[in-house]
Amino acid sequence: MRVPLPAAFLTTPIAHRAYHDVTVGRPENSRAAVKAAIAAGYGIEIDLQLSRDGVAMVFHDETLERITSRTGRLRDLNTTELDRTLLNASSENIPTFAEILSLIAGRVPLLVELKDQTLRMEQTDGRLETATIKALQSYDGPVALMSFNPHCLAQLAHLAPHIPRGITTSAYNRDDWTLLPPDVCDRLRSIPDYDHVKASFISHEASDLSRPRVAELAAHGAAILCWTIKSPKAEAAARRIAQNITFEGYPAAIPA
Repeated sequence: MRVPLPAAFLTTPIAHRAYHDVTVGRPENSRAAVKAAIAAGYGIEIDLQLSRDGVAMVFHDETLERITSRTGRLRDLNTTELDRTLLNASSENIPTFAEILSLIAGRVPLLVELKDQTLRMEQTDGRLETATIKALQSYDGPVALMSFNPHCLAQLAHLAPHIPRGITTSAYNRDDWTLLPPDVCDRLRSIPDYDHVKASFISHEASDLSRPRVAELAAHGAAILCWTIKSPKAEAAARRIAQNITFEGYPAAIPA
């Protein structure tokens, strides 16, 4: 079953990793960044990784060192250890997905990206997908799920066919995707899994929006989002093709 993306995802700019600005104490994917996005009227995009004890955590990287004082992989720590892990330039710890859902409470559109736990776009073990859907069971608000990994989306289609899902897509330049085998990059570049996973949207790399496959999907009814816009000029260019943007680093205008 292909579930359409709710209209709110096409009319409200989506703050990438929430409306973050570390210079004012709002790290990416933090409660403060989520609160700021809600106050500004933006939609919110967040990322999920899985803790050692099977809890969906709101965090982008596989490893901790870029935005915390710890090193190592997030998935090697349990929720008690992650609760004691502070985000840089903040007194906040790493939030659980359930905490962020409670904070948003359906007030703005929420775009959730499940990160590839295999690191190679291979079959997943289903644990992150299961934890994600468990957290969403009682959530009442506009939400959509996406991932770069089509195997993850196939899991989500089985676990929660009623929730809109889409593919995060890219030009897959090999210099940018050094962990992926070249043949995997070549395959994913053409977005071959859109129909198989019953996606209703893509979120495509902004610099690659002119790819003919994007236009082909749009002609067949796919909603087109894009990542990551960092200036009004880039936004204006992206909106010639994309129906909405994921942005960071500036205050995107909200259409009247």
